[in-house]
Amino acid sequence: MSLLPTGVSVVTAMADGKPAGATAGAVSSLSLEPPMMLACLDRGSRTLEAVRSCGRFGVNVLAADREDLAHRFSTKEHPTVKWDGVEWSVRAGVPWIEGTVAVAACELAELHEGGDHVIATGPAVDLEASGGDPLVFWRGSYRALHPG
Repeated sequence: MSLLPTGVSVVTAMADGKPAGATAGAVSSLSLEPPMMLACLDRGSRTLEAVRSCGRFGVNVLAADREDLAHRFSTKEHPTVKWDGVEWSVRAGVPWIEGTVAVAACELAELHEGGDHVIATGPAVDLEASGGDPLVFWRGSYRALHPG
């Protein structure tokens, strides 16, 4: 599967007034009408628990120069360590990371079992596209997307 290029996002949620987040490559548009997203989270993820408890999730599409955030949010570090120094705000009930290419805030509609992951789906309730080049993961490395 390393030959399948994927966009890199940080899926976020609020838990007890604090942000939670996890790097995810398995994120996709699910429907155009209505606009819906899906995000796959590891069964043991604290972010998955936050999504379950608050009933919302955010998809923060990382910019090509934010590999540091991809690494940071892929760890099992305590949330205070993950979020230390990260510029973010709450919008539509989810953490929005500053400097991203795009962000979607989604209401949680369903959770589906998928092997060692859980697939969260839901309609987008707020969207913002800032533009710029996204960060991509391909062949085991983070890369910038360059037009061919």
